[in-house]
Amino acid sequence: MIPAASFAGKRVSLFGLGGSGIATARALIEGGAQVLAWDDNPDSVAKAAATGIATGDLRGADWAGFSAFVLSPGVPLTHPKPHWTVELARGAGVEVIGDIELFCRERTLSAPDAPFIAITGTNGKSTTTALTAHILQASGRDTQMGGNIGRAVMTLDPPTPDRHYVVECSSYQIDLAPSINPTAGILLNLTPDHLDRHGTMQHYASIKERLVAGSA
Repeated sequence: MIPAASFAGKRVSLFGLGGSGIATARALIEGGAQVLAWDDNPDSVAKAAATGIATGDLRGADWAGFSAFVLSPGVPLTHPKPHWTVELARGAGVEVIGDIELFCRERTLSAPDAPFIAITGTNGKSTTTALTAHILQASGRDTQMGGNIGRAVMTLDPPTPDRHYVVECSSYQIDLAPSINPTAGILLNLTPDHLDRHGTMQHYASIKERLVAGSA
C-alpha cells in the first residue's frame, strides 16, 4: 500500500466504496488523513465501516472543513450532469480528485524520479500495459502494475527511485488527476466512446491528451 502522506492531518471526503474506493480510503488513513466516506449502496457503506473506515452521509457534512474530495472514477464528474457530491464539493471550493492523482502526489513527494509509464487509449490499453510490465519484469526491474487493470493504484508498493510503475489510466481517471505527470505518457488511439460521460468528442480527446502533455 502507498500511504497518502500528502494529506496527513487533513480531513478528506470520499465517495464510492467499491474495491478501489476502500483501498484509497485505507491509503489516506494510513497516511494520517481523517476520512469520511460514503456510497449510495448501503451494503458498500456497511462493508467499509466493518473495516474501520468512518462513514457518513456527505449531504450533511461540513464541506468547508475538507481539504479534498476523492471521487470514484465510475461516478459522473461532468456529464450527463455532475454527481450531487461533486456539486457540494465545488460549492464549498473543495478540489475533486481521484486515486491516480493521489498516486501522482505521493510519487512527487517521496520518489519523483521513480519511472512512471501511464498508458491510455480507447482500445488496447490493458494489453499494452500488461505487455510493458512483463517486459520490464523480465529484464529484472522492480515493476508495479495497476490502475485500471489488476490492482488499485494505491495498493501498489510505495515509490522508490528504482521502482517502475506501469499504470493503465481510463479517461475517467485522467479527468480526476489534474497533476498527472508520468515519465512517459502513451496514448494508443482515440475513437468515439464514453461520450455519455464526456459530452463531446473534443472533450474526450482533451482529457486523453492531458496524460501525454503531463509527461516529463
